[in-house]
Amino acid sequence: MSSQAALLEMKNITKTFPGVKALENVNLVVRRREIHALVGENGAGKSTLMKILSGVYPHNAYEGEIVFEGKPCAFSDIKQSEKAGIVIIHQELALSPYLSIAENIFLGDERAKHNIINWDKTREDALIYMRKLGLQENPNIPVNKLGVGKQQLVEIAKALAKDAKLLILDEPTSALNENDSEHLLQILKELRDEHDISSVLISHKLNEVAEVADTITILRDGKTIETLNVERDADGKASISEERIIKGMVGREITDRFPKRSNPVGDVVFEARNWMVYNPDDPERKKLDNVNMTVRAGEVVGIAGLVGAGRTEFATSIFGKYYGVNIGGQTLINGKEVNMDSIPKAIEQGLAYITEDRKEFGLVLIESIKENTTLAKLKKIAQGGVVNEHEEILAAEDYRKRLKIKTPSILQLAGNLSGGNQQKVVLSKWLFSDPRILILDEPTRGIDVGAKHEIYTIINTLAAQGIACILISSEMPEIIGMSDRIYVMSEGRITAELDGKTATQEQIMGHILSN
Repeated sequence: MSSQAALLEMKNITKTFPGVKALENVNLVVRRREIHALVGENGAGKSTLMKILSGVYPHNAYEGEIVFEGKPCAFSDIKQSEKAGIVIIHQELALSPYLSIAENIFLGDERAKHNIINWDKTREDALIYMRKLGLQENPNIPVNKLGVGKQQLVEIAKALAKDAKLLILDEPTSALNENDSEHLLQILKELRDEHDISSVLISHKLNEVAEVADTITILRDGKTIETLNVERDADGKASISEERIIKGMVGREITDRFPKRSNPVGDVVFEARNWMVYNPDDPERKKLDNVNMTVRAGEVVGIAGLVGAGRTEFATSIFGKYYGVNIGGQTLINGKEVNMDSIPKAIEQGLAYITEDRKEFGLVLIESIKENTTLAKLKKIAQGGVVNEHEEILAAEDYRKRLKIKTPSILQLAGNLSGGNQQKVVLSKWLFSDPRILILDEPTRGIDVGAKHEIYTIINTLAAQGIACILISSEMPEIIGMSDRIYVMSEGRITAELDGKTATQEQIMGHILSN
């Protein structure tokens, strides 16, 4: 791919915010017919660089030069960059949920004459772009009826409708299951090979980067560290390993992606017996069927399964019966049946649940680290309904140091932190509640490899303190690397219980698919 002419050149880009140099002399070259991966830890400057490219930060807000298709560019806003053929697809999809697929594809660029929309042409043109992406749905259905994977394809169809020459995809597979992720990556290859559309792929999933990237640029601390050209053998295997990419990202080798744990495992702390849950939107439909599970003190128990297998439904139905109707079965702590039919009761019994969506359910983004840290158990630092602010500050500072939260102050708003540091604040919140059982639902989703390693180390520390941990993850290596035992779930049932030391990805997938 290195022989191809340059489509985009970003030269010596420097961006400064008050008191912080976010980017310093960053260089990026994307060639025609290329998938170019942009990788780095949270806070490395990837999103800032793409905001400069797409005009979110206008040309007079940074230093350096952008050259696209051989011409210098000075974009003042997103409309100008899109007109040039540069389209960015954000991690949080920008679709209008109640409008149809066709309406979303041409939103802001309607097929209209004299301000009257031609609906026949809207549907016909939508089908052209949908077919390119393998979308077989009726263009008239609302996008909220689609799964996340197909919604992502609608976003790409929108980009194609804008005559995109360069697609920028920010963590496009973070919320997708394995099949949808694989399909999306295949689409990027087809756009490159069949339609001459280049892509910049921002992703923390290094296995995906190695699978599709022609070139990889690594950012660290706002600087370009290196650009790697990826060669492939006859089987398509990349010449550059994940470990090589990690070394560039973090500045050192992480020899053990999943730190070892040697603490003894104690008695059963938590048990679910014959747990049954029905769908709240369809009370006739069973979501969990006779689930039995135990977790011991100091043990990390993994739950593996595809999206929709019932893993999160299990966690949220256990945690204060937040999810589900007609719930049956028993929950036991230290051998005694307990009542956890509300979230406050679950917390009181020592259960904590780290949600898979930290921004929506895990944090109050407009509040500070200090306020988020104590949120789950305010009564620990309150008397007569009044919070002792001195104790709150001490608690937040203690967890900031223990969990190595990178922030200038505990008064920093949670919404201004990187993904990895936000996740540490969520952990702080639940550790402050003094849990005996900790459920971690996709705890490393959307965070970089260095922050992942820190989260794994924290989990091991908690297990060593005797906390019983339940780990839900869609990343098979993570489940295998971190779990003492693994339960495999499929269609709301436990299909296997495996030893974490001997389990393999093939074995787990076999139990998932054999159901």
